[in-house]
Amino acid sequence: MSACKSEKDEYKKMLEFAKDYTAAWNSKQPEKMASFYAEDGSLVVNNKKPAVGRKQIAATAQSYMEAFPDMELTMDSLTVQENTYRYYWTFKGTNTGPGGTGNKVDFSGFEEWTMNDKGLVQKSVGSYDAEVYQRQLQDK
Repeated sequence: MSACKSEKDEYKKMLEFAKDYTAAWNSKQPEKMASFYAEDGSLVVNNKKPAVGRKQIAATAQSYMEAFPDMELTMDSLTVQENTYRYYWTFKGTNTGPGGTGNKVDFSGFEEWTMNDKGLVQKSVGSYDAEVYQRQLQDK
């Protein structure tokens, strides 16, 4: 029974972590978002080159925050599998940043988190439908 209770407590803790992570994205402060990662943590999106370390992770977040000044990230759900968590999200915003198209986007994806022993993201592997995203950016 205690194992079940501790798993439930761990999930509740991670749910709060995910909600706070969402709020950090919506704060438009890239360093705040990056603080959820280990100092040497990594973020990979759609199998592209990984952002390694908080500075690079913050730069990745900043690129979205600048491109979509009105961006809003919502947490759709959080699931647990083996030693990872899957954070499902929806991103909405208008591409009015530098060189923007002025188009609105609304797309969903997920990040699969591996946590370190300090409760921070050590590795995040993210994915979203890049074709849907590009189509929304280009369509008028």
